[in-house]
Amino acid sequence: MVHRSRNARIGTGLAVCGMGALCLGFKRSALTLFAAGIRTLEVDWRSRHPEFHGGAAERFQAALAFYQETHQNPTNRRLHVIGIPLILGGALGLFASRPFSPVSGWVWFGSLAAFSGGWALNLVGHAVHERRAPAFSEDGLSFLAGPVWDLQGLMQRSTRA
Repeated sequence: MVHRSRNARIGTGLAVCGMGALCLGFKRSALTLFAAGIRTLEVDWRSRHPEFHGGAAERFQAALAFYQETHQNPTNRRLHVIGIPLILGGALGLFASRPFSPVSGWVWFGSLAAFSGGWALNLVGHAVHERRAPAFSEDGLSFLAGPVWDLQGLMQRSTRA
């Protein structure tokens, strides 16, 4: 098991709290907490990689490489191909709707179900199949790298077909 630094644990906790705040309808707090978590994870990543001197593009490539390294199990990868779009769609719906509203309450509830279900698929994939913590617990850019990596994989498969 990988030992996570105190800052990595704090950053992960802040990001998760941000997601929880979003689920409860506290959108501004959600963004603030999530951004603080990602920033803390990025500072932690850079402190653990003093050899890194690249810019934003090189840093994103490093995040993509790390994401690929932490997603080798085929079942975990399939669960992510389903889970990540559910998370993204659910998050958009949670931002666009109001919880418990008579007008958009069903949108909020459906978005919450998609968001939660997507995370459940991803976490089961890591716990049961990959047997490794999710990439975002070590590299905050994995929140962006994951969807990009999945989209690249789907595009490669469609061009081969």
